[in-house]
Amino acid sequence: MTVAQPRPAVRSGRLRGVGEYLWPQEPIPRRTYLGILIASAGTLVAAWCVLTYGGLVQPLFLPAPTDIIRSGIQMIGDGSLLDNASASLSVIVTGWALAVVAGVPVGILMGSFKAVEALVEPVIDFVRYLPVSALIPLLILYIGIGTSEKVAVIFIGTFFQLVLLVADVAAHVPHEQIDVSYTLGASRAQVIRRVLLPATLPGVMDTLRITMGWAWTYLVVAELVSADRGLGYLILNSMRGLFTDRIFVGLITIGALGLGFDLLFKWLHRRLLPWSPKA
Repeated sequence: MTVAQPRPAVRSGRLRGVGEYLWPQEPIPRRTYLGILIASAGTLVAAWCVLTYGGLVQPLFLPAPTDIIRSGIQMIGDGSLLDNASASLSVIVTGWALAVVAGVPVGILMGSFKAVEALVEPVIDFVRYLPVSALIPLLILYIGIGTSEKVAVIFIGTFFQLVLLVADVAAHVPHEQIDVSYTLGASRAQVIRRVLLPATLPGVMDTLRITMGWAWTYLVVAELVSADRGLGYLILNSMRGLFTDRIFVGLITIGALGLGFDLLFKWLHRRLLPWSPKA
């Protein structure tokens, strides 16, 4: 039987036709990757400029890029943007970090040991289907309006999903690796420490990236309901005055901060987990 080999033209970067870049899971030259990325972003900005400067969309619905830049500079100058962004960052990092510290160990135990799965999974599966926004009135009643309530919203919205994703990663560690370790004389503690954890950590890192995005969603929900500071509060307050340009400044700030976190996780993945295929 003949085993198909990877396409050498793709790996060497000597590609010519567009179709040559569309082979599943084959790498492409970095210069080509960056070119496609820049072209995609440039097309979006160009379409935005055509719609706004061409008068096809009213500024109330879609402000021009220069209007948003002008509004952003003004908000940076008066300190409102930085003040609201720092308030949101402190809340989201605290709530997400608490969920990670509590959720990752529970998820690994749940995915590795059936007894822990039977003990924890019914509660996890029940609570994770509850809309976080529906719990906000109870949280206000129990905790009050303030930073603690917003941290609790992020924790609840992130923790239960995080546990399930981490458990799925741990459960899919190849059992052959564990069997081989026992055959070579490893103890149960050594298998957990030297086999299970290293095999799980790349998937855990990807899960942390995903849940950080969810945490931003829950933060905005919490700030829309009860807050006097934060990017969600900034967006809601701007909506009341029909300041669409300020709304877009808040949205772009959230997107930029989220992109920064995403790039940070990718960098940490490469630096801390060199055995990962994605490294």
